[in-house]
Amino acid sequence: MITRTRLATGACALLAALAAGMAFPAGAVADETSALAPKVDLVLDVSGSMRARDIDGQSRMAAAKQAFNEVLDATPEEVQLGIRTLGADYPGDDRKTGCKDTAQLYPVGPLDRTEAKAAVATLAPTGWTPIGPALLKAADDLDGGEGSKRIVLISDGEDTCAPLDPCEVAREIAAKGIGLTIDTLGLVPNTKMRQQLSCIAEATGGTFTSVEHTEELTDKVNQLVDRAADPVVTPVATTGADQCAKAPALKSGLYTDREEFGQQRWYRVDVEPGQELRASVSVSADRAVNPSYGVLLRAVTERGREIVRGEAAGNGRTDVMSTGLRYPKAEADGDDEDTAPAETVCLQVTQSFSAGSGVQTTPGLPLELTIDVVDGPSQSSDVAAFGLGRGWWLLGALILTGFLAGLVWGWLSRWRVAVWRTN
Repeated sequence: MITRTRLATGACALLAALAAGMAFPAGAVADETSALAPKVDLVLDVSGSMRARDIDGQSRMAAAKQAFNEVLDATPEEVQLGIRTLGADYPGDDRKTGCKDTAQLYPVGPLDRTEAKAAVATLAPTGWTPIGPALLKAADDLDGGEGSKRIVLISDGEDTCAPLDPCEVAREIAAKGIGLTIDTLGLVPNTKMRQQLSCIAEATGGTFTSVEHTEELTDKVNQLVDRAADPVVTPVATTGADQCAKAPALKSGLYTDREEFGQQRWYRVDVEPGQELRASVSVSADRAVNPSYGVLLRAVTERGREIVRGEAAGNGRTDVMSTGLRYPKAEADGDDEDTAPAETVCLQVTQSFSAGSGVQTTPGLPLELTIDVVDGPSQSSDVAAFGLGRGWWLLGALILTGFLAGLVWGWLSRWRVAVWRTN
């Protein structure tokens, strides 16, 4: 009995020790996951001008609340999201006090959707528009961690608290090198507001979007929150040339560049026999541009012969244009397979964006180029030189067999009819 009791006690102690030992690694994994989690701070303008009723028959504030509720429902579980307000609390005329009116409505962290929605429901258009101070505080909200960090600023007017210029604030944030991106959305913007919000976004590599409908606001904020959850890949800066002969040689990877309005950029990629080149390009309109634009990506030989192209066109309803292409390089034949040289493919990027009225044309628009050179589909000796495989020969043989069978069956049918008539 004593022996069994001791064994049972020892077993319980061992299980307890194992449970305690496993608890620490689990906590460590949770802490590591939290540190890598993407963070988003939604900064909402709650100034008095948000009372204006010019978005789908409702006030700008009502449209923002509706959009926020839908965004909170769709936020990915891995994203740590917070909400900051500006101009939500002070209704007075004292400028000094009004320019301090920014508060954290919901802290950046794991999202409790019910609690966040309840907080948003209490908002009412109130005071000033301290964009610069709000951006500084939002940067502090996102401090810590190694995941991506993004501020999404939604405003219906320019900052009213200069000389703390929000564009300079954005440049200061970018200069810290903390990898924080600021995207701006302007509700029914005027020219001055467009310029300010575009400048803020441009300073950190973000985007500016003009919004005049509730659905547009919901879709864009959702897109930006989802983008924060994408795996972080550090792009490599490169500078394309004005002709293929001078273009930089690129390998598989993600690259960034700037392209002036109406400019062409050239890049070079070596493709071995049997490999496939996959390339895509995205050009961001990080400032106000005229409607109707496009992006063209061409793969050409060094002698200028076009191999393949990808193109896309827009009408002013999106701030990013993307297109791509694929080029499989045929395998070398026989003994030449090991000695066949690589082919240099020239990639040409052309965009037809044009700057809006009063908008700076420099620096160029942000360009992101993805290059992927992979082994192409295997080609065996069963594939004919003209690209048709054994299946086509089999189909041809079946067709011929069917034709001959039809002839024989027709001959037999006529013979039987002739014999029947004779009898």
